[in-house]
Amino acid sequence: MARSLRLFLYAVTLGSLFAIANSLGTSCTGPLGGGTAGASDPFWLQSITHQGSAAFNSNPNGYHVFRNVKDFGARGDGVTDDTAAINAAISSGRRCGPGCPSSTTTPALVYFPAGTYLVSSPLIALYYTQLIGDAKHLPTLLAAPRFTGIAVIDADPYIPGGGGAQYYVNQNNFFRSVRNFIIDLRQMPATSPATGIHWQVSLATSLMNLVFEMSTASNTGHQGIWMENGSGGMMGDMIFNGGKFGMWVGNQQFTVRNITVNNANTAVFSIWNLGWTFQRVTINNCQVGFDLITGGLTRDTQSVGAEAIIDAVVTNTPIFVRSSVATSSLGGSLVLNNIRLNNVPTAVGVVGGAVVLNGGTTTIASWGQGNVYQGTNTSGTFTKGNIVAANKPSVLLDSAGNIFGRTRPQYEGYAPSQFISVKANGARGDGKTDDTAALQNILNHYWGCKIIFFDAGTYVVTSTLTIPAGTQIVGEVWSVIAGRGSAFQNARNPTPVVRVGTSGSQGTVEITDMLFMTIGPTPGAIVVEWNVAQSAQGSAGMWDTHIRLGGSAGTNLDGSSCPSSGSGGFDNCFAAFMALHLTPSSSAYLEVSLYSGRGILSESAGPVWLIGTASEHHTLYQYSLVNARNHYMGLIQTETPYYQPNPLAPTPFSINASYHDPSFSGDMNEALGLSVTASTDIIIFGAGLYSFFQNYGQACLDTFNCQTHIANIDSSSSLTMYSLSTVATTFQLSVNGTGVVNQANNRNGFASTLTAWSR
Repeated sequence: MARSLRLFLYAVTLGSLFAIANSLGTSCTGPLGGGTAGASDPFWLQSITHQGSAAFNSNPNGYHVFRNVKDFGARGDGVTDDTAAINAAISSGRRCGPGCPSSTTTPALVYFPAGTYLVSSPLIALYYTQLIGDAKHLPTLLAAPRFTGIAVIDADPYIPGGGGAQYYVNQNNFFRSVRNFIIDLRQMPATSPATGIHWQVSLATSLMNLVFEMSTASNTGHQGIWMENGSGGMMGDMIFNGGKFGMWVGNQQFTVRNITVNNANTAVFSIWNLGWTFQRVTINNCQVGFDLITGGLTRDTQSVGAEAIIDAVVTNTPIFVRSSVATSSLGGSLVLNNIRLNNVPTAVGVVGGAVVLNGGTTTIASWGQGNVYQGTNTSGTFTKGNIVAANKPSVLLDSAGNIFGRTRPQYEGYAPSQFISVKANGARGDGKTDDTAALQNILNHYWGCKIIFFDAGTYVVTSTLTIPAGTQIVGEVWSVIAGRGSAFQNARNPTPVVRVGTSGSQGTVEITDMLFMTIGPTPGAIVVEWNVAQSAQGSAGMWDTHIRLGGSAGTNLDGSSCPSSGSGGFDNCFAAFMALHLTPSSSAYLEVSLYSGRGILSESAGPVWLIGTASEHHTLYQYSLVNARNHYMGLIQTETPYYQPNPLAPTPFSINASYHDPSFSGDMNEALGLSVTASTDIIIFGAGLYSFFQNYGQACLDTFNCQTHIANIDSSSSLTMYSLSTVATTFQLSVNGTGVVNQANNRNGFASTLTAWSR
C-alpha cells in the first residue's frame, strides 16, 4: 500500500475486571427486542431520514452522501434501461474518477430499492462508493441481451485508448463495498464472456450478500467475479449459480468467507496470488472446485503462491482441487483443513489427469502440499500429504465443528423507528465541532433499546467516548469518530479515543460501517480499546470497520506536514499511541482493517476471531499477542513502515516493558509483522507479512532482504501457522529472536511460502 507519510506510534495494555451489563440507557423503557418492520416494508435504510455530510468536502452543505437511484430517474421495472440514471446517481457531485488517484472527501452511498434494473453497460463504482440494495428484497441488476462492457459493476475501469491504464492504481483502490444484489447475466448469450463484477481492489473493500445468476449451458462463458490484480480484501456470503467460473481471480491476498457455488464448470479459477484463505465453502455439481495456475517460482512468473481452504463441503464434483502442473518441490502451496467430500473422485489432481490425493466420500482432516517446519528446526520437509492438525478449542467452533463465522448484521427486520440518529440528537459531525458530550449523551440514553445510527460525517471527540456493552452502532459510508486535542497528547499516560465496554463488561456490541481516526498530532491516543466480552458466541464484534491514521483529509497528518523525507520531524507526526487494544477479559469477532500507526495488541483469553484483517505501517509491530489464548486469525496481512531503517525501531520511541513491547537489538531492529509471547491455542490460517521498502527505496526487493525478521514467536507459546507468505525478509519466522525459517529455502514467486509451522 503506497504511502508518503512518516507516522510514529507506540502502545499500552490495560487490565480489566469482570462485570455483566444488566441495565439499559436512561431513556429506555425496555430492550430493543426483535424487528418491528412489516414483511412488505422496505429496508430501513431507504426510509430513515438522511442528513449525512462529507465534512471535508469543498461544499459540505451542498454535497449529498446518500443518493437513491430512483431519485435520478432509474425505474427498476426490468424493461427501462437504467444504466445512465444509475451512473448519474454514482457520479453526482464531482466525485473521484479518471485523473483522481484517490479521495476521502466525496463518499457516496448509492441505494437501490427493490426492483429489477436493466443495464446495458457497466455501472462505474467510483472511489469511496458503497452500492447497497434493499436487504429485505434483493434488487436485481439485469444485464441486457446486448450488454457491452467489462462487467455489470466495474470498480476499476480501463481507460479507452489508454494502453492498459485504469482509473485507479489497483493496490491503492480502497474503500469500496457492494452488497445485497442479485446479478443476473442469463439474458446475455451463453457463450459470451459475461461478467457480474470486475473487482480489482485493495484493502477496506467488501462484497457481501450477493447472488450471481449465470447460464448453465455446457459451453457457457459467464463468470460471477473477475479480478486480475489488486491487494485485498474481504468478501463473503455469496451464491454463484451456473457459469464457466463462479470466480476468476488474481490478487495479492484475499479472505473469502461463506460462499456457495452451484452448477458451474469451475467454482474458483485462480491465476495468481501470494496467499488466499477460503473459509466455509460449499460446492455442488461443478466439474472442478478450485482450478489453480501453479509452478511460477520467480517474480516474473508469479502464479498461485498459496491457497488455504478450511471447512468446505463438496458434493458431486469430479475434482476438488486441480493444479496446472505437477510438482515435487514448492511451486504453489496448498492447505486443506476439514474438507468433507461427497462423491468427489479426485480430491487433488493435476491438469492432464494425474491424481495426487484420491477423493470419494470422505473427510480430509489436515492435508498440505509444500514445505513444512516444526519448532526451531531450520530444515523444512517438502510434504504432499497429511500435515499438522491444529488444536481447535471448542470456543472457536460452531455446532457443526467449523470455525465460527458470522454475517455482518444489517437489521433487515427493523423499522426506522427502532433507530436513533446522532445528528437528530445534537451531534454535528462537521469535522470541527466537539461532539463528545452529544455523542456520550446519546449513547447513555439509548444503548440497548435503539440502534445508534451515525449519519455520514466526521465526529470529533476530545475525551474518551465510552460505548456501553449492549450497544448496536451502524454508520453510513464509514462514518468517522476522530480523536483530537490535549487529552490524547501524553504518551506516558495514554487515553482511549473510543472505549468499547468498560473494564470487564459483557454483552452484545455490534459496530458496522464505522471508521476511527485521529486529528494529529495525538501521541497519547489509544484509538480503540476493546473491553467487552461476548454474552453469546460472536455477539461482540465489528464488521466493515476500519482504523485509518494519517493520510486523509482533516487529519493534519498528510504529506505536507509529514513528508517522506522526514523533514517534518517527529513531534508533529505522531498519529496515535496504539490503534487497537483487546484487553485480557475481552472477546471479539472482527472483520476490520488498520492503516498507519501501531497495530493490534491482544491480551484476550478469547475467543477472538480475526477474519480478513490487515494492519500496516506501524512502528513497532503490526500484530502482537501477549498472554493471549483461543485465537483464530485468517488471513492476516501486514506491511512494515516504508521509512525504516531510517530510523530503526523502536526510534523515536523507547521500549516500555510494562506494555509488553517487543525488544529490538542486533538484527531484530525493524517493525515486526507478528509478535507472539506467552500465548496458547493460536491458529493462523493464512498470513501475508510483507516488507517492500528500505527508506522508501525498493532495491532490496531484488536481493530479498528489505529486513531480517518479520514474525517472532517466543518459546513458551503454542501456535500453528498455515500458509505463511513473506516478501523480502531474510527469516520468515524466528523463535526468541533467532531466525529459523530462511526465505531462500521457500522461494515461491515474488514471495516465499511455508505451508505449515507448529510448536
